[in-house]
Amino acid sequence: MPLDRWNIIESTLREGEQFVGANFTTEQKVRIAQALDEFGVEYIELTSPLASPKSEEDARRIARLGLRTKTLTHIRCHREDALRALDTGVDGIDTVIGTSSYLRQFSHGKSIDQILDLAFDVLTFIREQAPGIELRFSTEDSFRSEEADLFRVYLAIDRLGVVDRVGIADTVGVATPTQVYRLVSTLRRLVRCDIEFHGHNDSGCAIANSLAAIEGGATHIDTSILGIGERNGITPLGGFVARMYTLDRAGVRGKYRLDMLRDLDMMVADLVGVGIPFNNYVTGIAAFTHKAGIHAKAILNNPETYEALNPTDFGMTRYISIAHRLTGWNAIKDRAEQLGLGLSDEQVKLVTAHIKALADEKPLELNDVDDMLRRWALETAEPMSIS
Repeated sequence: MPLDRWNIIESTLREGEQFVGANFTTEQKVRIAQALDEFGVEYIELTSPLASPKSEEDARRIARLGLRTKTLTHIRCHREDALRALDTGVDGIDTVIGTSSYLRQFSHGKSIDQILDLAFDVLTFIREQAPGIELRFSTEDSFRSEEADLFRVYLAIDRLGVVDRVGIADTVGVATPTQVYRLVSTLRRLVRCDIEFHGHNDSGCAIANSLAAIEGGATHIDTSILGIGERNGITPLGGFVARMYTLDRAGVRGKYRLDMLRDLDMMVADLVGVGIPFNNYVTGIAAFTHKAGIHAKAILNNPETYEALNPTDFGMTRYISIAHRLTGWNAIKDRAEQLGLGLSDEQVKLVTAHIKALADEKPLELNDVDDMLRRWALETAEPMSIS
């Protein structure tokens, strides 16, 4: 599958609402939706209008904002849910039903035959009511379902001819990239419609699994800002975009306002009461920080030696940390030049050795290094001549 044929279904306003700290007001939802629209995601997925009266009101409000991105809502495979979803005015409806033995036994209690009967009825009903609406059918807990059951369901739904895409969901985060690729690539050969992947991050594979889905032929990937969602959440928007950027830099820059990622992360972190992790994709405080001397030297010569992502494309800046025992003289020389200090290479090497020795004894800060460089420059300066 070509890596330039994929779309983001941004689910902060659906999956993200299931995060333990999320309790968005209507105005906050509007703010998030408008920001995601400006960022450039192709779809925004909204909580089911059946969830609460406020959820229904909010879906109507966002559907009427006039956004460029398409609005979707996520519902159970029920006629009542479908009627309420249609009434909100969204651009698309995402239906879902569990197919694993766990969900069939402990959730809805239906056999595969009953699932198909229900799906045929609901999907046909939606298409009759709204011929132009975008329609998806997804299994839930796909990777703990029997493959024979999955393919039977997907083939029957595709042959029905009313859906735009089918969805595969790693609902509890158990899938590996190899499993995702194999399932999606097999499904790609069997169905004509588009394929969506929804991956949870319980075992840390959500981004890798999303890429594997695209490599296998998926056309749509679900994300949320900071990856928030049920339990450990799903594929994070920033991490997924970063992953795809390394494969197609020009294409990703052309699709999305990458410089908005930091503001999106900060906005949602504030709204749900969490901090941005130090190692967060792109926007963490350490994302573009270089410390080891050998790294710093190469970065100063050519940043791409140790950066797969260009921080300026994301509205970020790199930082070379020099106040420590691992610092190198090239980094110290660069700092001296930034301060306008004319130290020779030999002088820089001597002061670097001094900095390393002090750092072995106590923690240093950048101000400490700057003070040492200035003192060294003053003490070694030639006496001024008097004319």
